[in-house]
Amino acid sequence: MKAPFHAVPGSIVAPQGFLASGVFCDLKRLGTGKGSDRGRKPDLALIYSEVPCSAAGLFTTNQVCAAPVKLCIPRVARGCARAIVANSGNANACTGRQGMRDALDMAATTAAEFKIPIHHVLVASTGRIGIPLPMPHVRRGIRQAAFSLGSTVADATLAAQAIMTSDTRPKQLAVECRLGRHTVRLGGICKGAGMIHPGLSASARPPAARMLHATMLCFLTTDAAIDARALQAALQEAVARSFNRITVDGDMSTNDTVLALANGLAGNPPLKAGWNIMRRQPEFATFQEALNHLCLELAKSIVRDGEGVTRFVTVRVQGARSAADADAAARAVANSALVKTSWFGGDPNWGRIMGALGYSAASVAETRVDIGYSAPGSRQVLWSLKRGQPTTATFKQLCQAVAPGEFDLHIRLNLGRASAYIYAADLTETYVDFNKGDLSNPAALGG
Repeated sequence: MKAPFHAVPGSIVAPQGFLASGVFCDLKRLGTGKGSDRGRKPDLALIYSEVPCSAAGLFTTNQVCAAPVKLCIPRVARGCARAIVANSGNANACTGRQGMRDALDMAATTAAEFKIPIHHVLVASTGRIGIPLPMPHVRRGIRQAAFSLGSTVADATLAAQAIMTSDTRPKQLAVECRLGRHTVRLGGICKGAGMIHPGLSASARPPAARMLHATMLCFLTTDAAIDARALQAALQEAVARSFNRITVDGDMSTNDTVLALANGLAGNPPLKAGWNIMRRQPEFATFQEALNHLCLELAKSIVRDGEGVTRFVTVRVQGARSAADADAAARAVANSALVKTSWFGGDPNWGRIMGALGYSAASVAETRVDIGYSAPGSRQVLWSLKRGQPTTATFKQLCQAVAPGEFDLHIRLNLGRASAYIYAADLTETYVDFNKGDLSNPAALGG
């Protein structure tokens, strides 16, 4: 069946009425360690709508959450925004009251440039933890970004580059669909390569502990007319199928944020939240499908660009007693250091997979487990284990199955009907080398 949408250029500026920019204001040198030797890479992004927008968002559930997260949660709850300002090179996390003042300052400086209410500005940050933002640089960057706003592909790419930290390439996409007689576009940019195992929610838990740096950020725009409640519901559904289904290293950031703005300039009859929305407004299902696709492709691009990643593995669990069991089993396998290193080595080590299943929170019966491999999306599975016992598949055949850069891992628990999946990556020497720190350079250590 043909998808009701297709890709278009422009990412976040593809929808009508959105402008973007990315500028260099020297935050990397002042606020980060590893990855700071990249010259004049843009480090501050600005996204702006010519008219007010419905707003939605999801945020990290880490008990330590950054100042921008704390700032954005109540603003998103109001359901209206017009601009997003985001910096890389400094997470503005674990920075206390000064961090909150700085996040407010970022919003206030942006609001002043456009003469809009301060609560219509959303803020995000990514980079090193525990270092105060160099606000003179940030203010200068915001003013420059406001002056540089544009609606070209190049403008969107600069914004995508400005939020990168250890990413090797910008991540962006836009799609177009029809809602009745109206053409609607959705666009997005995202970043992330390390400390990727998001658990996004509409609200964050209160702070309590400490974690290190790296972040997943995603900013979405659409010219669809949709009220804030419906947009929030659609975003939660899309994120549940995408960003909450990826892992690179099993670590959740203090700053994970997904924000969506919808300005209504497509002119479609407004999509509204309420009971049985799919039946009352069939167009909502089309919008949801397009948003699901957009988020999923962006999420997958994060895993493929993970720090040191050489293999992209879709872990598929079937036959669990409950959805919670299926999810627990998939995450245990996807985040096992032993499993991930075997993927890197091209070793089809089902023993490590069985071990991870056994210590997971899922109900597992050793004598019922099946484990196999296939090409991405293929139903032709080469089984290495059936009912807990090795099959006749040869070691050479199994090695060939896990040799490609992308493959699916199939796990059948054969205890029920529940299933789950997660998109995962291998664990390499490059990842360890990148994250181990440099004792000869104290400025590079810490968050």
